[in-house]
Amino acid sequence: MIIIGVDLDTICGTYEEGTKFSNAFDEANAITLYRYADIFWKIKRFLNIGLEAVLRNRIKVVNDFIYKLIRSKTEQLKKPQHMVKADLVSRFMELEEKDPKYLRDILLSFIIAGRDTTATTLSWLLYLLCKHPHVQEKIAHEVGDITKLNNTCNIDEITKAITEETLQKMHYLHAALSETLRLYPPVSLDGKQCLSDETLPDGFSVKRGDNVSYLPYAMGRMESLWGRDAAEFRPDRWLHENGTFQHQSPFKFTAFQAGPRICLGKDFAYRQMKFFAAVLCHSYEFKLAFENKQVNYIVMLTLQIDGGLHIHASHR
Repeated sequence: MIIIGVDLDTICGTYEEGTKFSNAFDEANAITLYRYADIFWKIKRFLNIGLEAVLRNRIKVVNDFIYKLIRSKTEQLKKPQHMVKADLVSRFMELEEKDPKYLRDILLSFIIAGRDTTATTLSWLLYLLCKHPHVQEKIAHEVGDITKLNNTCNIDEITKAITEETLQKMHYLHAALSETLRLYPPVSLDGKQCLSDETLPDGFSVKRGDNVSYLPYAMGRMESLWGRDAAEFRPDRWLHENGTFQHQSPFKFTAFQAGPRICLGKDFAYRQMKFFAAVLCHSYEFKLAFENKQVNYIVMLTLQIDGGLHIHASHR
């Protein structure tokens, strides 16, 4: 809704075009990452065979949906008494940005950077909270103590009580989210291309045009960076002795990248995730629907849970 002004309703599937777009977007996402392992992908693209043929089809579905949306909003803007919409694409068009390809690129970038990453992290957080009930309870108590609300209040009361000020005081929730991002970074593999000859900090030389990739997923599990308990979900590692959150170097905690190109949406993402997590944990207790079923990830550009996360939610 924020990005394109349309509710895709992918959970219930009532909007057929939206569901097709979302599924095609996810499939294209997975196939694109597979190019890292398939050295013949350019040949397959040229011959339009295998996964590259599937990818071309999925890209067409995505483009058809986005361009139809842009045409619809263009027609709305031509009406003399049109209402200014709050969604991103409408805002860009109000600024006289009318190039459909540029708008498409902007929208798809925001979708993959904002929708998938946030939703994926919240899903992994709920999974880890189900596996560690004591952490779930600690977050619920922190939210209750800071907002001064009991468990009998309704959702509207909770959302009104969670402000910028109260969110900043939720240090343990911030730590739990950071620990989730450490173990399950939404972008588990990231690649860069060198624009000029350069020497890395360890003395290794890279040439112009070289591709360099790093793996936040692996880095988050390295004992040399995080200690012998690197594989454990332990939010306390992010807290000072007085309970306040302590930041780690972005070159060590790389979920949001580092340096001049650090994620512009980092603070917004934390606020959004903390808000939803606070409301959910204060209102409900979560348990895995299938305790003995292994939860795996899908190999794609974003680290999504294979088949979704099936949980039981009960009122506190």
